[in-house]
Order: sequence, then C-alpha cells, then structure tokens
Amino acid sequence: MEPVLVYDTTLRDGTQGENINFSADEKLNIAHKLDDFGIDYIEGGWPGSNPRDMRFFDLAKRERFKHARITAFGSTRRPGIIPEDDNNLKMLLQSGAPAITIFGKTWDLHVEKVMNNTLEENLAMIRESLTFLKTQNKEVIYDAEHFFDGYKKNTDYALRTLDAAVEGGACMLVLCDTNGGCLPSEIETIVNTIHQWIELKYNGKSGHNPVNLGIHTHNDSGMAVANTIIAVNAGATMVQGTINGYGERCGNADLTSIIPILKLKMDRPCFAAENMKKLKGLSRFVSETANIVPVRNRPFVGKSAFAHKGGIHVSAIMKEHCAYEHLEPELVGNQRRVLVSDLSGKSNIEYKAEELGIKLGGNGHDSKAIVTKIKNLEEQGYEFDVADGSFKILVQKYTDQFKPLFALESFRVVMEKDRDQPCRAHATIKIKVNGENEITAAEGDGPVSALDNALRKALDRFYSGLDMMHLVDYKVRVINGRRGTASRVRVLIESRDQNEVWSTIGVSTDIIEASWGALADSFQHKLAKASD
Repeated sequence: MEPVLVYDTTLRDGTQGENINFSADEKLNIAHKLDDFGIDYIEGGWPGSNPRDMRFFDLAKRERFKHARITAFGSTRRPGIIPEDDNNLKMLLQSGAPAITIFGKTWDLHVEKVMNNTLEENLAMIRESLTFLKTQNKEVIYDAEHFFDGYKKNTDYALRTLDAAVEGGACMLVLCDTNGGCLPSEIETIVNTIHQWIELKYNGKSGHNPVNLGIHTHNDSGMAVANTIIAVNAGATMVQGTINGYGERCGNADLTSIIPILKLKMDRPCFAAENMKKLKGLSRFVSETANIVPVRNRPFVGKSAFAHKGGIHVSAIMKEHCAYEHLEPELVGNQRRVLVSDLSGKSNIEYKAEELGIKLGGNGHDSKAIVTKIKNLEEQGYEFDVADGSFKILVQKYTDQFKPLFALESFRVVMEKDRDQPCRAHATIKIKVNGENEITAAEGDGPVSALDNALRKALDRFYSGLDMMHLVDYKVRVINGRRGTASRVRVLIESRDQNEVWSTIGVSTDIIEASWGALADSFQHKLAKASD
C-alpha cells in the first residue's frame, strides 16, 4: 500500500477556531509532541501575518525535530509586482522553514469578484511565486484554495490553476474544500478525475518529477473526516488536518480520527504501532494547552469512546470485546470504561467492582442488591456513570469494606457581604479522626472553597500529601426546576493529584450539603488511595 503523508495545521488553521489561541512557546511545545508522534509536516503559522508566528519560527530554528518538517504558510505574490519585491514571500524565506505551503485562488469568483483581479494575472501569481521559492531550494506545497467549488463552477480554469502550480515547480497539489460544503460522492468523483488527469498529463511523461495529490477539508457539513478518507481512496497521498478538528467555523478534518482510520482500518503505512498508543495523550495535550474541555464522545480518543453503559453490552464485552467495540482501545492509548447507572445490570457492577479492586460475593447477591440501590439513588438525582470515586465508596459501604478515614461531626458556613466589597465565606468544621475530634476554621472565595480549606486544615494534622490534591472542576445542576429554589441539586466535583483524576457526586435540596457530599467523597478517595 502506498504511504500517506500527514500534514498538521493545528498551529495555523487550528488557531483560527473560536477561543483557540497559542503563544509561540506553546506552539513549540505542541510541535515537539507532533514530531514525537511521527507527523510528517507541521505547519507553524503564517510568518508574514503576525509577530507571534514569526517568533515561533525563530524558536524552531534552534530546535531539533527528529521526523517532521516545519512548514511556513503564506499566499502567492500580490498582483502587479514581482516575487522578489513581495514582503509575504520574503517573510516566508526569512522564517527558515525547510518547507513552504503557498495557497492560490482556484475559484474564478474569488479572483474576479473578491480580489478584483484578472484570471490571467492570478495564474501568473501562482506560477511565479512557486518558481521563486523553488529557486531558493525550498520544498513547496501548493494548496488550491476553494478547489472543489471552483472546479464545479469553472472546470477549465480550475485545471489551469493546477497547471500553473506544476509549471512553477510544485510536486504536491492539495485540493481544498475550503467552505466545507462538499459531500463524499463529489469528493470521490472529482479527486478521481484529477488523479487520472495528473497521471496522463504529468506522471506519464518521462523526465517529469512525479506530481502528487493532497486533500484539505473543512467540517461545515460534518463530512471532513469522511471526505478526507474517500479522497485517499481516490488517489490522495497527503492528508491535511488538525488535532481534535480545531479550526475556523465548524473546524478542520480531525486528525485524531483520520490517523487511526488510515493506520488501523485501511492499513496504510503512516505511523508505527507504538506511536499510535500516544494518540489520546496527544489529543489531551493539545486540548489542555488550548484550555478547551476535551470532547468526551470524540471518536477513538474521547473518554466515552469505549464506555459501556447498557447491561447487555457489558455482559457481552466481558466475554468478547469485539461484540461492542470496533477496535481495542489500547491501540490508540485509550481504555475501556464501564459506566454504572439506572440502566446497569449485574454485569456492570461486577466488571466495575473488579476494575476498582472491590471484592463482591460470588453468588451475585451483592451485585444485584447494588444495582437496586443505584437505581433508587439515580431516581433521586445521582449519576454514578460520571462519579467513579463516589461509586467506589458506595459499593464499599454496601459490602462492609468501607473504612472511613474521617467522619463529619458538624460544620457551619457563614457568608458575609459588606456594601460594595466581594462576598467572603467562613467555614468552621468539626471532624473525628481515629476517635479524636479536630475543630478548625478557614476562609474561602465562596462557601465550597471555605469548606475545602477548613477540611484540609483539619486533616493536615493527621495525613500528609493533601497539598498535591486539587479541585479542577465544580459543576452544579438543578435536577428538576419545577420547585424553584427548593429544587434538588446535583454537585459534581472533579479532583486530581499528580497521578490520577477522579470524580465525586453529592445530591441535596441544599447546595452546600450537596457540595459537602461530593467534597467529602473526594477526600475519602484520596486518603484511601494514599493508605493502600
């Protein structure tokens, strides 16, 4: 099978997505992660457009990349000037990037009505820009912007733009579905046609450097991944996309789906098997750097991608994983998860208990009773499929295996508001540890923060390591709003230390009591893990 080159544009096209911003240093960190994974081309940005991208290229010059070619992105020369006088082309060369991607206009609508240019001058801009860069010993990739729209509206002119790029020295022509409006059937037909056209016109001639096809799609119709894959089947040997599908409007083609499909589904040589196991980690690293919450149901790398909730499903995967999984999650660095909810059966409980290291009775009585208990609690508003920490404590309590490392005696929370000053919260807490009472008080930015600080202060005399535990997410959801302020609320807390992330839950008609339930479970989980 012919290898497929993977071209990542997270650092340029990805940053055009809403709320996606990277500093130059963050871009460099991501570039090293992409290189370590085995990405072939890393598009670092447009050096002529902003100082941050130029700083990235300055930093990248001093770095060693073991596999990837750092690539600078820019446009053809401006109308009416020679390439040597074009500042954009000068900046591309100044970036020091070994490869340069140039985009040019394919759609006559853009040439004549958006740019107010002539069709012939546009062809000259493509040809001359690429020729100039090739004379500077640069690898040049040509992105045919709006190719599919242009091809459908004016086929002859679209082909002439590709001719101009090849005449300028481009050996990789990337066809772009810039507006993201094409369907797979259109992509397949057009890429097939262009592939055959190139083979006959250029690759069939002796002495001519081979001309290859690439594909660059956007997700405005939800088809970016499908369009990319079908283009590969039709002859494309380079795929462009972004990690997690970040990008303008609805995003770009998501490489976290494209890469495993190419490697694991289509058996195309592109990445080593050991590198594939880094895929989920790469996805998380980029989302954390972007400060974007990871999409739980993202294919292959999402936390829910291999999560099973229905009892029948769990019973089946306990016997044969392939019964409800299209591949082994470990291949992409993910893991199988079994969720526990009111939809659960005994199989869910038994699988989850084994995963958490909890022993159940062998006759199935414990698991059946726990299912009944969970269904009753979920009727009250609990959700154990998103609260593994609380679920573990619940099962331990029900099977007499829970060993509380502290017990609440009482707490009091006072909120104080002085005129225009921000609210202040004070918490006093009394707990019992090993038969000994401890009373402490603390302040916080809010009532939960004050409780958290007071509990830490109280436990600090008995246990070490709590300074490594941090609350990273706090969610409140009204379960049924028909009772207004008397409605029950669900509080979910996500905590982490240097090794693990865990979630806990509390439910009550009082938001502080619900918060305490989730907070107490979180600390019990942490302390129990430390004492194991």
